[in-house]
Amino acid sequence: MEALKTPTKINTFLSDTATTDRELDYSSKDFSSDQDVRWCPGCGDYTILKQVQNVMPDIGVPRENIVFISGIGCAARFPYYMETFGVHSIHGRAPAMATGLKVTRPDLSVWVISGDGDSLSIGGNHFAHMLRRNVNLNFLLFNNQIYGLTKGQYSPTTPEGTTTKSSPFGSIDHPFNPLTFSLGADGSFVARAMDRDPKHLQQMLKRAHEHQGTSMLEIYQNCIVFNDGAFELFTDKKSRPRETIYLEQDKPMIFGKDNDKGIRLDGLKPEVVELGDNWSEDDLWIHDEKDSTKAFLLSKFFEHATGENGIKFPRPFGVLYAVDRPRYDEEVIRQVNHAAMSNGSPDLDSLLRGKETWTVE
Repeated sequence: MEALKTPTKINTFLSDTATTDRELDYSSKDFSSDQDVRWCPGCGDYTILKQVQNVMPDIGVPRENIVFISGIGCAARFPYYMETFGVHSIHGRAPAMATGLKVTRPDLSVWVISGDGDSLSIGGNHFAHMLRRNVNLNFLLFNNQIYGLTKGQYSPTTPEGTTTKSSPFGSIDHPFNPLTFSLGADGSFVARAMDRDPKHLQQMLKRAHEHQGTSMLEIYQNCIVFNDGAFELFTDKKSRPRETIYLEQDKPMIFGKDNDKGIRLDGLKPEVVELGDNWSEDDLWIHDEKDSTKAFLLSKFFEHATGENGIKFPRPFGVLYAVDRPRYDEEVIRQVNHAAMSNGSPDLDSLLRGKETWTVE
């Protein structure tokens, strides 16, 4: 209720950003806590942690204004290892806690750490509503396609037919595609990176921070114990050129070992073509992050998808979709501010004894 008495203070929140004029001289070591990291040796979480610590000095936010909030799972230990504020919260409910924090403290840079089980199973509802509301926070979805913390059950992103401890005859569940899910929930920033491409991951983390709204970054993360090699096609140096495509705004979609393949559109039907006699760069699809229809097409480039010519579609990495639209946290503050300005200072006694109360005799 204090906020209602001081509308001018609320107004200052609306103009705040997570940046500061204070001179910051951080290195990545300044964001490394004194806690022993307790992930399995070789876990992909290590490199994601390292790249986040590397990027933090560049985003220009004081450590005391940065908060990492996690749910439950292997990735959820992340806040312990950051020398920032952090919350190890409730299974699947990190988006709810992050939303409340961002609304009350819009000056903070809020990062949510979640896994495929945490965000797409028990937390699926919270994940969807965070996206549609477009809360101004950064959501990092560590996807290893398995429940690692609980010893290897199949997760909501495990491919069909995968043999796990809970699916000895092969999983018969159809998996979620996190990017398609996010676009379907009207997410305003949808991107993908992988743990074993540190340079590109850093670029995506910076893009996520710059976005005003919910930035959903899926990160392929290798679980070395229970799902080792799940993304090897996209990380191995030999197979990566033919299996991946890196998206760049306003650039033609080219991939392949010798940049000899491309993607063109026949109407809204994507097609993989060989560059050469019949097709040139001028014929290719030009990537546009603001086109939701084409972002959806890109999100459906999945492992077994092949064109009519039998060539498999590459897996897209980078920003599929990024647009500006109203933010939930900003609109909440605007409404509260408007109500305070319209109604004046609140009187608790009048509220309790007003016409909306009655006496039970």
